[in-house]
Amino acid sequence: MATPRTPETSSSSVVLLGKLPADGYVRQSQLIPAIVPFSSPTLWRKVKAGTFPKPVKLSPRITAWRVEDVRAWLENPNAGGVAA
Repeated sequence: MATPRTPETSSSSVVLLGKLPADGYVRQSQLIPAIVPFSSPTLWRKVKAGTFPKPVKLSPRITAWRVEDVRAWLENPNAGGVAA
């Protein structure tokens, strides 16, 4: 009997993680739809609900997410948006 695949071992998770830079920040246009499979309003609802990492304000007009936070969320989306 085969063991069920977890998000950490699924091939789609590995592909998504491979699209992210090694470190630094990613902007919303880089996340949607290439990394996260939902719309901009859903992304911001998830941020507000605490189920997706909060972005960082880099300047008055630039908001981005830490790559480490997005990677952690992709590896375990059910853990919420709080980075350890």
